[in-house]
Amino acid sequence: MNQKSLTNIDWSKIPAPKGEENLNHLNNYIIKLIKLKSTADTLVDLSEIKGLTIIYIYPMTGQPDKPLPDNWDNIPGARGCTPQSCSFRDNFNALKKLNVNNIFGLSSQTSEYQKEMAKRLNLPYEVLSDEKLEFANQLKLPIFQVKDLKLVKRITLILSDNKILKYFYPVFPPDENVNEVIKFLVNK
Repeated sequence: MNQKSLTNIDWSKIPAPKGEENLNHLNNYIIKLIKLKSTADTLVDLSEIKGLTIIYIYPMTGQPDKPLPDNWDNIPGARGCTPQSCSFRDNFNALKKLNVNNIFGLSSQTSEYQKEMAKRLNLPYEVLSDEKLEFANQLKLPIFQVKDLKLVKRITLILSDNKILKYFYPVFPPDENVNEVIKFLVNK
């Protein structure tokens, strides 16, 4: 699959997530000690993060020449991780101009798996691995299972230091999420 086909998706043919979980507990939530491995081969402690931070959480990205799980496109909210990542990449400078200090992608995939994707997509920010679901469990984020994979549902967080100011859930279509984030930051 080429890059263009990964980001040009007819969202009307993909089931939208319903967002049935109540995530109000995330309002003003203070992130406690948590260190996650990043694609820069560092450990990022999200409890110590400073400034305005965006963390977009996604289920998983595919890899070239490797099939996605069966019926992936029919799982509400599963499809769209690459387009979402590319939209944050393409708006990186605009977000920085809005005083965003940190942007992170986050999934339950291993850091090694994420490094391939970050390099292939030329992401100008780090991607964090929550392969043990420590972050997801701390924040009580919604998780779904596909065969032996436990994946976090798509959600985007805006933090001031380690305090959640805003969350976006459900996120659909994923490639438009960055526009919602920008609109929030402009109007806050």
